[in-house]
Amino acid sequence: MLASVITTNLFALYAFTAAPSPSFSSAPSTVPHPGAGVGGGHRNLSVISEHVALIVREIEASERRLHQIEREIAGYETLDPAKPSLPPELRLFLARHRLPLGRDARSGITEMVASVAHSCSRSPAADLLARYMSYKPAALCPADDPSLPQKLIAKACEPLPRRRCLSRPTAPAATAAPRLPFPQSLWSPGVKNPGAGMYGLDKQMWITPGGKNDFSIDDVLALGSGGIRIGFDIGGGAGNFAARMAERKVTVVTSTLEIGGKPMNEFVAARGLFPLLLSPTQRFPFYDSVFDLVHTLNALDEGGAPALGQASRTEALEFLMFDIDRVLRAGGLLWLDNYLCTDDEKKRIVTKLIERFGYKKLKWVVGEKADARNTAKTQVYLSAVLQKPTRG
Repeated sequence: MLASVITTNLFALYAFTAAPSPSFSSAPSTVPHPGAGVGGGHRNLSVISEHVALIVREIEASERRLHQIEREIAGYETLDPAKPSLPPELRLFLARHRLPLGRDARSGITEMVASVAHSCSRSPAADLLARYMSYKPAALCPADDPSLPQKLIAKACEPLPRRRCLSRPTAPAATAAPRLPFPQSLWSPGVKNPGAGMYGLDKQMWITPGGKNDFSIDDVLALGSGGIRIGFDIGGGAGNFAARMAERKVTVVTSTLEIGGKPMNEFVAARGLFPLLLSPTQRFPFYDSVFDLVHTLNALDEGGAPALGQASRTEALEFLMFDIDRVLRAGGLLWLDNYLCTDDEKKRIVTKLIERFGYKKLKWVVGEKADARNTAKTQVYLSAVLQKPTRG
């Protein structure tokens, strides 16, 4: 595309500056004709006009092709419901549906459109989506790949379409451990305590600090002056943070993904907690200013969409921080818990971004810990409790 633009501009420069060719003159060069100058000028202008028109057409064609490439990259118009290659259920889901009561007087719309993320139309997400929507309606959902939704979310294909198939249990009813009553279920999800070690149950976190970067839950709750009732734990894994908060009468929603094929959401639910299958790259499905506390261990990097190669982008971190700020009420607390700064530059970027929001620093600790993979190397961690200001 760049070469085409450069070539057309050089062509234009040549057309305007080149001398007239002898073939365009009807009179010998040694014998001037009274009308030769006028006729030759008209012919020269005609040639230049043709060149300019050709350049304009090439530029317009290049612009159209560039717009088409941008649309294909973004996913626009590539997931066409009329495509015969799409599964019938996906075509039906994407089809426009007329409003049952006709035109809406307020918005003026007459049809509703169910959409999916633009990334769903790009390979390999498009192929995975076709598999996800290939099933027999009203029958059992396919069991060939239970982690398929997780793979689609990792490819930024979220939100996923609804399906008209019956879900399968993740474990046979005969082998499933019975649910224990709350609050016993917090630390013993079942009689057999399935996967206690595999899922990462930890009874010591936020109770006995292991270093200056580790804050206790009771200390942080004291900073909220008794006003912490509902919170959001981004990327909360097995739900240990939510379990500790539940013991203190604080309701915490935990967003978690199916890590390594483990049914994390089912495990969190078995503990009597609220799991939410949600990637940090997506807008949080909550109304503005609803949470008293937002807690995160490592979601600042996960919010950069590693599957799309954007983990190091400052803009991706900004989008996540602005969404955290949106769902946190004025006076609420943002708890950055042992955020790993890969280097001083990353720490500077995060610090500068936080300061832009004008949060009050109730706690702010930067410390070093030994690298688990290399004992001779240390890593920089940032822990902070920040209070959202009242604006407007």
